[in-house]
Amino acid sequence: MIPLIVDTDPGVDDAFALAVAALAPEVDLRAVTTVHGNVGVEQTTDNARRLLGTFGRPDVPVGRGAGVPLVHLLERRSDGVHGDDGLGGRSLDFGPPVDESPLRAVALMASVLEASEEPVTIAAIGPFTNVATLLSARPDLEERIGRFVLMGGSIAFGGNVSASAEFNVWGDPEAARRVLAGSRVPTTMVPLDLTMRITLTADWLDDLAATGPVGAALASTRETYLAAYSTRFGHAAMAVHDAVALLEAIVPGTVATTPMPVDVDTSSGPGRGATIGDLRGAEAQAVDGVRPVEVALEADATSVRAELRRRLSAGVPRR
Repeated sequence: MIPLIVDTDPGVDDAFALAVAALAPEVDLRAVTTVHGNVGVEQTTDNARRLLGTFGRPDVPVGRGAGVPLVHLLERRSDGVHGDDGLGGRSLDFGPPVDESPLRAVALMASVLEASEEPVTIAAIGPFTNVATLLSARPDLEERIGRFVLMGGSIAFGGNVSASAEFNVWGDPEAARRVLAGSRVPTTMVPLDLTMRITLTADWLDDLAATGPVGAALASTRETYLAAYSTRFGHAAMAVHDAVALLEAIVPGTVATTPMPVDVDTSSGPGRGATIGDLRGAEAQAVDGVRPVEVALEADATSVRAELRRRLSAGVPRR
């Protein structure tokens, strides 16, 4: 089984991603940690607890994480996309909430890594504040992390929160730079270039809702989120960025990647939060000595949608 920690800021697409992780039979979900992002950390923590309750996972500890970025305060949240509560106004429909761990996020991550006899995958699908703090506070544990799978960034697509920045990276560019450019952990970055091409239609969501309680609960969060994306796409469809990243975390090879060094703009100008992929490849590595990360730029969208439906309609497993 794949030992997994999910660091998240639920978030509609985070809810789909957590369902993928919580229901996956090949995953040993050892912790969920929460972070500021789509809504404040108090709400993301409550959402994570309620989602795990709905998915039948009271065994998974939830550790509350950073409420603010490492350096600059966030200028805005994503309530216009995810709703005031992060789950399209339906957060209280989920549950019962699982208990919150007495350990905060970084301490919980460290305890999981210390106890594990095999490398642990960390899937980070919100701003990367907790992960960057872990790397800086406990560098001795870096070798125990088998892989980072990060939903964030953009290479050529542009941004979704500014002209140049994707939300998770924009939410804490300094943290993103620490993780992407300053870590030795093998890393797969799943950017907007890919996730904006893997969309779910309103009909797909109706079909998911008919599969059972989990599918119905997830589909119920869609109203604000679907409306925001439908305006952008010009038809009734939405992207579930984080679910694509989680599928890659538990089924390596779901996405096709290109290795490249990636840096992050941490300036205070209009480029703040932009991820800069060095497309020079081997030449860039030889000249600059920057380690490459695997950037997911291609996937079979039809296959990904089919696999998401299969997993999200499977129901709560017996454990």
